[in-house]
Amino acid sequence: MADTQHSHGVGVNPDERLTRRVYSTDPEVFGTPTGREEDWRFTPVDRLRGLTEPVSPDGKLVVEVRAPEEIQTRYVNRDDPSVGTVLTPADRVSALALAGVDQALVVSVPRNATPAEPAYLTVRGEGGTQYGHLVIEVGSGAEATVVVDHVGTGTVASNTEYRLGDGAALTVLSLQDWDDTAVHVEAQAASLGRDARLRHIVVTLGGDLVRISPTVRFGGPGGDAELLGLSFTDAGQHQEHRVFVDHAAPNCRSRVTYKGALQGQDAHAVWIGDVLIPPAGTGTDTYELNRNLLLTDGARADSVPNLEITTGEVAGAGHASATGRFDDLQLFYLMSRGIPEREARRMVVRAFFADVIGRIGLPAVEERLTAAIEEELAQVGG
Repeated sequence: MADTQHSHGVGVNPDERLTRRVYSTDPEVFGTPTGREEDWRFTPVDRLRGLTEPVSPDGKLVVEVRAPEEIQTRYVNRDDPSVGTVLTPADRVSALALAGVDQALVVSVPRNATPAEPAYLTVRGEGGTQYGHLVIEVGSGAEATVVVDHVGTGTVASNTEYRLGDGAALTVLSLQDWDDTAVHVEAQAASLGRDARLRHIVVTLGGDLVRISPTVRFGGPGGDAELLGLSFTDAGQHQEHRVFVDHAAPNCRSRVTYKGALQGQDAHAVWIGDVLIPPAGTGTDTYELNRNLLLTDGARADSVPNLEITTGEVAGAGHASATGRFDDLQLFYLMSRGIPEREARRMVVRAFFADVIGRIGLPAVEERLTAAIEEELAQVGG
């Protein structure tokens, strides 16, 4: 497996691409993407089914909520003050979704609340085109876990906002388990208060085209963000994850770990990992890691880590990226001990994903993901 690793003390990205990011609620600021733009060059824009232009939603998204009584849910109009306070669109599809959505679902965890059970949101697409918006608010000192499960089909452009108060802790799992015909483009943005902790997990298994863009910004010192990702890309699928961490406050920590497996002709996975440490980000401790495992010929993975540092006072900053096929030595070792090749390959894939799955912290979800990976491997005989 080819591996590229970098560790940095002080450095500046020469093109300053991250500090020149454009944000606007006006879709026309961005223009219609053609696929030649930096932010769209990996995305097959012709497969977005019109999401790059304003659409009149003709589909249906049904959200089923199962939450402990401490967690409150409500629907608000898009002009409600709780909508758009964390997320300002960074691309045209996100801006169109923000402008075109009628209502947003707001999930609120009151100050100092510590629900014993997670909240489960099942977002079911029932065909057609639709916009969506979700806001998760965690009050100061509160701790909560939220699972957002996307299933069904449709063409969906959506935005999600996470707002964490001082000392708050949120674990959120965004699961893309769509039918094979679905298209889903979503921007996610999190704002962390002083000493807040976020564990953000993205799992992408289904869909024809899925593009998820998580952003984390530190609004006060002492914040901690762990961003985990797992994807399994089949023949013809396009799965894209674009992570941006903005260390805009001092003495904050972030860890990014994304792993993907690919199999089948024209399976395409994209991971972009951007970390910005501006002058205010003194004492930053950050590291990002991406690994991709190609299980068959015809699959392609693009991995682009990027780190821009504009202060000389960081605790640590670095990244690593690797894409490759099965490790022949691992297979030989297992097979030399009497393990059939098919089972040996399964064991390698299980081990590849084990550290990410084991850090989710939800046994029922971990079992579901393990079963889903086994099912994926069985489709090509392991």
